[in-house]
Amino acid sequence: MKQAKIIRNIALGIENLLLHKLRSFLTMLGIVFGVGSVVAMLSVGEGASKEALEQIRKLGSNNVILSSIKSVEEESTSSARAHMSVYGLTYEDYRRIAESFKDVQKAAPVKLVRKESRLGEKLLELRVVGTTPVWFELVPREIIAGRVLTELDVDNQAPAAVLTEYGARRLLAGEHTIGQTIRIGSNSFLVIGIVKSESGQAGNIQIPDLEVDAYIPIEVARKYFGDIQTRMTAGSREREQVELHQIILRIDSTEHVEPTAEAVEQMLNNFHKKKDYTISVPLALLKQAEATKQRFNIVLGSIAGISLLVGGIGIMNIMLASVTERTREIGIRRAIGAKRKQTIYQFLIETVLLSTTGGIIGLGVGVFIPFLITIFSGMATVLTLWGILLPLLISMLIGILFGLYPAMHAAQVDPIVALRHE
Repeated sequence: MKQAKIIRNIALGIENLLLHKLRSFLTMLGIVFGVGSVVAMLSVGEGASKEALEQIRKLGSNNVILSSIKSVEEESTSSARAHMSVYGLTYEDYRRIAESFKDVQKAAPVKLVRKESRLGEKLLELRVVGTTPVWFELVPREIIAGRVLTELDVDNQAPAAVLTEYGARRLLAGEHTIGQTIRIGSNSFLVIGIVKSESGQAGNIQIPDLEVDAYIPIEVARKYFGDIQTRMTAGSREREQVELHQIILRIDSTEHVEPTAEAVEQMLNNFHKKKDYTISVPLALLKQAEATKQRFNIVLGSIAGISLLVGGIGIMNIMLASVTERTREIGIRRAIGAKRKQTIYQFLIETVLLSTTGGIIGLGVGVFIPFLITIFSGMATVLTLWGILLPLLISMLIGILFGLYPAMHAAQVDPIVALRHE
């Protein structure tokens, strides 16, 4: 019985709205654009933060990255002629960290050298990464061909090199890839594998690999290229001694990441007279980025929600006008026995129908706008389930809230006065 009444009231509400099609459509437009803008803004905000979050996650939420940098004192004296800058992480730092912290599961030392590589007539400047096989566990990358470094390569100090896909395409195009011998600097290396690489910036942390990397055993890098590098610049020559450019640590659990990073920093402070290193914690950056993303979505949603508010005011305005137009109809209903709550229900049903229909159309608009943004600007947009359902629920709630006053106003009309209304 109740279901039949509800269905009848909904049908009557639709009929009343269709009596003024243009007015109903224009009233819905506020909700349509409001819901559409909320969905579109949330999807743009979600897409904008997704790429940054993915880059940070690729660094490893359990990883801690130590990097060598020139201290302020070293920067001020490096311009002097014949001066050699000595700074950064050392092999002793690596040994201490690996042995002193039980929460450090694995550690990979990294030595970086820029060298020109050659195969026949093809030239390419590579960033040579001297490291251990553990590097490929801490910074996992897809193997395209061959294999990565092994402990046997390290023990034998084998002149073996793993290239990135970009470097392999530039140097080995038209040649056999695995098993090819290339020159790096003045030394020959056997290509044993090719991997995909990631490059770019994750927040303020440089992703450990580049497109032009060549990975070799760290002892081979030290033996062939040494710890002292000379760079020629306009009118001057810079020499610097850096034993390790990076140390990447894997911590046993996320709960221990930040405390361990603080303990490592304290230890380095005790053995380094100058601040010639930085410590990057991807987990802390990930938490910060996720918090920023939430605030960003709240701000965008609030801005777009203003248009929903305007749409709700429009619905209230039209329904108040409708109550005035239908005063005589209300009086007749009350005279033949309709209760006040039935009058309230009827007007509420009409406002909810307006807002819900507008919300559904707005969802279509909100899905279409991000699609256009992605096509024409190349910007990533991400539609989430809550980003679709939330605006729809808000539009229905607006229909109830902004329809309640006109409905109460209609219910308060005196039947006798209403019957006399022209």
